[in-house]
Amino acid sequence: MDLRDIEIFLTLSEELHFGRTAERLHLTQARISQSIKKQERAIGTALFERTSRRVALTEIGRQLYTDLKPIQRSLDECLERAKLAARGKARVLRVGLIPHNLPELRTRFDTFPHRHPDVDLRIGHIGFGDPFGPLRRNEVDIALLWLPVREADLTVGPVMFTEPVMLAMSATHRLATRESVSLEDLGDEVTVGGITLEYWREALIPTRTPNGRLIEIGPTATTWADMVPILSNGKAVSPVHAHAARYASRPDLAYVPIHDAPRTQWALVWRTATESDLILDLSGTVQEMGPLTH
Repeated sequence: MDLRDIEIFLTLSEELHFGRTAERLHLTQARISQSIKKQERAIGTALFERTSRRVALTEIGRQLYTDLKPIQRSLDECLERAKLAARGKARVLRVGLIPHNLPELRTRFDTFPHRHPDVDLRIGHIGFGDPFGPLRRNEVDIALLWLPVREADLTVGPVMFTEPVMLAMSATHRLATRESVSLEDLGDEVTVGGITLEYWREALIPTRTPNGRLIEIGPTATTWADMVPILSNGKAVSPVHAHAARYASRPDLAYVPIHDAPRTQWALVWRTATESDLILDLSGTVQEMGPLTH
């Protein structure tokens, strides 16, 4: 088993989805499948139980994951220290963003390198299907997430920005020409699914209208790339944060304000157990500058 195969096995063990694994590793699903089959032949047994509906680790697969994950982490840390040393850096702070409005947030982040020239500040995107996973898997040190976040192992820091909520849909949808819509209108629509944490999903996509009508949950998406074809083909609509209209504008999509939806607050969140001086300094910088309002 070479290093690439190990990476494929570990990533599939975490995602339990061939499509998301391929997307995360920038490979084809066929390459993922070939690698897993090769590993299973070499070991002599199945590592995953695969059906048309689910992917799950076998008992031996779970054992292998438990044995390999610390080794991969140690290798990654060794390589990371060498890269940092070569660039004259001593430490790294990894920030995961769900929103796509990084240009608007630059003023909050650009102050940090001036205070810590020895720190490599890395900013990347994380999906909304598993919002807390990257923090818990130590893939990022701090994340920008919409509130509320009610997790016992996570600390909620300052609000970085607030914004309204809009309804995203096909440009040919019956509501696309409205000046605004209400949450009650969702009772006549199918909305996009994929956010499994109920209270966190409810903050953006309610399951009932204000008058109590059930809102149907339809096709699943865990990234914006998954959601776009669902919306543009008219299979579902979805409440989205207003910055999507600025940074994900497309001729086949329409965005209409939801006039009675509460504004979203986006805040910095981190694992309490891994809190550091760098996390607290970035948090303090954001708090000093105050939240952006759109």
